[in-house]
Amino acid sequence: MDLIDDPRQGQNSPEFTVTELSGAIKRVIEGEFAHVRIRGEVGRVSRPRSGHIYLDLKDDSSVISGVIWKGVSARLETQPEEGMEVIATGRVTTFGGQSKYQIVIEDIKPAGMGALMALLEKRKAALAAEGLFKPERKRPLPYLPDVIGVVTSPSGAVIRDILHRLRDRFPRKVLIWPVAVQGAKCAPEVARAIQGFNALSPGGALPRPDLLIVARGGGSVEDLWGFNEEIVARAAAASDIPLISAVGHETDTTLIDYVSDRRAPTPTAAAELAVPVRHELVAWLDGQEARMTHALSQGLIRRDQRLRDMGRALPRPDTLLDGPRQKLDMLGARLGPALTAGVQKRNVRLANMSGALRPGTLRRALQSEQRRFLALVGRFRPDALGLDQRRKLEAATVRFRPDVLLQDHKRKLDALTVRFRPEALVQDQMRKTQLFQVLARRLSEAGQRQTQGWRKQIAGLERLHETLSYKSTLARGYAVVRGDGDVVTTKKAAQDAASLEIEFADGRMQVGGKPSPRKASGNPPEQGTLF
Repeated sequence: MDLIDDPRQGQNSPEFTVTELSGAIKRVIEGEFAHVRIRGEVGRVSRPRSGHIYLDLKDDSSVISGVIWKGVSARLETQPEEGMEVIATGRVTTFGGQSKYQIVIEDIKPAGMGALMALLEKRKAALAAEGLFKPERKRPLPYLPDVIGVVTSPSGAVIRDILHRLRDRFPRKVLIWPVAVQGAKCAPEVARAIQGFNALSPGGALPRPDLLIVARGGGSVEDLWGFNEEIVARAAAASDIPLISAVGHETDTTLIDYVSDRRAPTPTAAAELAVPVRHELVAWLDGQEARMTHALSQGLIRRDQRLRDMGRALPRPDTLLDGPRQKLDMLGARLGPALTAGVQKRNVRLANMSGALRPGTLRRALQSEQRRFLALVGRFRPDALGLDQRRKLEAATVRFRPDVLLQDHKRKLDALTVRFRPEALVQDQMRKTQLFQVLARRLSEAGQRQTQGWRKQIAGLERLHETLSYKSTLARGYAVVRGDGDVVTTKKAAQDAASLEIEFADGRMQVGGKPSPRKASGNPPEQGTLF
């Protein structure tokens, strides 16, 4: 008979409380699975305020709960994320409060290169969706930064390579922020270094860098994983200072490379991107100076030629005064006859007016008016007029008395005679003559001032001509070489010439042969050679 089917079986078995049974199971499980490694996919991840991490590890058919205590989670190199394939190391235990078993994880790592790449692609897609990789966010690097901040390990070869390259190309001030470049401390320290450099105040005791370089040597994906963390990428994207990423070798790519303003394949290349070559810059400046000097010389030559052309087109000062002088002479010659003719014309007019006012003529006109008046009076009978009309007639008769009219006309004649006195005409003539002399003197002074102005302008142009002539160039130590009377511009022409003549600032000197028939002159040589 099977013991299992025996209904009396178990009656003598010990009784356990729930807690005792749960504790026994816990001891059995922890004794059998003291330390295990589990491979699986991270499912649900929960991070409460306590700092612990609760997650699920699953495969195709099973799920096991896991917990990472706060102290352990702070030391993890890789933080678990949902969908990530990992290898978790820990111990299996039970949780009696919910009658379930779980694994207390002490370490967790991605399960191989495939898992890391999948996690990297996931982070890359998330950051790209936020627009952190867009080209328009990238800023140009300063051409010649005064201060360069370097985020790297102070003890590695990277910082020595950067300093050596900067010293060779263009020495600059360098601030080094030491950080761990791999391991669990890498990501937070690099992020804090970028944020710390940005927090510096411009012009403070510690200068704020104009450019940042985040550098690390080559290594495996696991070694460079700190620069793939989201916290580092976001800190680089939020940096107000232009940033160059130089992590790993040319084939290595991390998330900071996508968000930085420029990516350098190596730390040495980052230093080359940061500053130009000083010798090349000096050579470029020398070339620009030579071009500027040449352009200035050509401009002076063109202006000198233009000044010569304009000088030949200017009239002489004497010819400018010929016209005004001739016009002044003509007006002066016409002034005397014009004044005489004016006086004669006024004398004739005065004589005509005086002739019309002679006493005999006035007497005859008065008699004629009197006869006409008497004829009119005879037409009217006095007895037919009234008293008022007779009084008016008598008054009118008194008004037309010949002696009264004659005296009135004499007074008018005397007044006209006073107005047309010859002395007044002579005084008027003298006054106008003085006015004419004043105008002539002012015209002469204006002509002299204008002539002096033209003379000063011509003198200034002559001084400018002397300044721009080749004679002033000879005074600075140059010389003009002529061979057989012609200007020599090449070495071959000098060798072929029978004799050479060198013109200095104080004269000419013959070198071999007979003296040149040409004499020193002030004219510039045509396409001459200055030494």
